[in-house]
Amino acid sequence: MNLSEMSVAAIAEELGERLKQARLNQNMTQAEVAEVVGISRRQVMNAEKGKAQLEVFVAILVALNLTSHLEIFLPKQQISPIQLARLQGRQRQRASGQKKSDEEDKSEW
Repeated sequence: MNLSEMSVAAIAEELGERLKQARLNQNMTQAEVAEVVGISRRQVMNAEKGKAQLEVFVAILVALNLTSHLEIFLPKQQISPIQLARLQGRQRQRASGQKKSDEEDKSEW
């Protein structure tokens, strides 16, 4: 099944399973990963089930040297042209006219 067709819980479980496989590929135990990260083994187990806080998940990625995959997982987003236009504000549609200096005002009297 394609990830886009899966429920949120199913996607989380799939990410956890991929995290587990990455750990196994590096021949590390859950306890070893937990020690490197500074968390409990239970937190590693939960992450591998897809039930982890984002910080724990990222910390495990760091411990497994997988942070380079984050650029593929979620590349930095560029500002859309529409959003950029909103940030720049409205463009002037007409001139407000020239202001006269105080000296010019006095000379007219």
